[in-house]
Amino acid sequence: MMERDNAAPHSGGEQPHHFEILAADPATRARVGILRTRRGDVRTPAFMPVGTQASVKSLTPDEVRATGTDIILANTYHLMLRPGVAVLEAAGGVQRFMAWDGPVLTDSGGFQVFSLAQRREVREEGVTFRSHLDGSRWELTPESAIDLQLGFGSDIIMPLDELVGYGSDDAAQAAAMERTHRWLLRAIERFAARQADVAPASRPMLFGIAQGGFDPDRRRESASFLRDLPLDGSAIGGLSVGEPKEVMAEMLDASVDGLPPERPRYLMGVGSPEDLWRGVAAGVDMFDCVHPTRVARRGALFTPDGRIDVTASRFRTHFGPVDETCTCPTCTTFSAAYLHHLFRARELLAYRLGTIHNLWFIQREMARIRDAIARGTFAEEMRAFLDRYRPADSAAAALQRQRHRVVGAEAGMGRG
Repeated sequence: MMERDNAAPHSGGEQPHHFEILAADPATRARVGILRTRRGDVRTPAFMPVGTQASVKSLTPDEVRATGTDIILANTYHLMLRPGVAVLEAAGGVQRFMAWDGPVLTDSGGFQVFSLAQRREVREEGVTFRSHLDGSRWELTPESAIDLQLGFGSDIIMPLDELVGYGSDDAAQAAAMERTHRWLLRAIERFAARQADVAPASRPMLFGIAQGGFDPDRRRESASFLRDLPLDGSAIGGLSVGEPKEVMAEMLDASVDGLPPERPRYLMGVGSPEDLWRGVAAGVDMFDCVHPTRVARRGALFTPDGRIDVTASRFRTHFGPVDETCTCPTCTTFSAAYLHHLFRARELLAYRLGTIHNLWFIQREMARIRDAIARGTFAEEMRAFLDRYRPADSAAAALQRQRHRVVGAEAGMGRG
């Protein structure tokens, strides 16, 4: 772990008015703050549930808000295909369309296009691809990605980037980084032109994305490229794409080395409980991932001792809650035995109750992280969490692999 940041702004610029660092942990890079958007404040470190298609699967916006969520993520690739930008503009924006009263960050769609593999062609102008829905031909450019997200009414906009998978050759990793930089400059120009007549308080935010593949020097180079650009935040992309955890940690540290500490830092596509603690320790302020909600729909539920598979036979007659310490509506109302029955019977209620619990657990951990940083006890509490938490026992993992094969759009179209 590199030396921690101070809460004071970086010497290259003043701390932005929209992001305030309230406290920093003395032993790590962890910090707690407030990100002020045009549709409300976001407490950081923050986890953003993924509402890929303007919906956090199986939950209403009120249920999402009740978990402690301040901001959600939606996806440009999916929204451009359906319902389309014209429908969202006519509805008054994605927030009004889905009846969510808080801010929304939209991913540019770069990860989804990356996932299309043989269906895409990357050129300097942009990316052309075939829809996974009907095979129709589409194009995304740095400019059109900005236009689409402005049409959606996004509060935080992400530029189009190019990422490569773990194991790609060095030349491909360097080329993707350099193209991401060129695309970012085009995105900034388009964003500035479209927002020139908009009052600052009414504008959305624009983040930049650092890439660099799996070379730490390139990671620092890409992160440093963002420093002097007119951006509201910095994202770290191209991780959690198949690399070992230790490689991800090394690349994350290298990326944070180069990013300006006065801006919020967003690690894209990472969201398992143990990775959230480690990411915060590395200096990350924002996260998103489909992992908590996706595994919940398969019966994999988080507890302080680790992830359990509630479909396992040992829960058939477990008449207590999944987590005795949890105050979510699932745990305070229903037994583990009932959840076991619902999942075994493939009742739709199972997916809702599992999702509520996992998001509640994640947001409880984020609140605990924020409180620990403010108290100066983050490092100790992280050690205690990691010593106790087990991502998944081998039996549960084997059951999950047998029972749930991820195919089609869900496998290729979401992060995590």
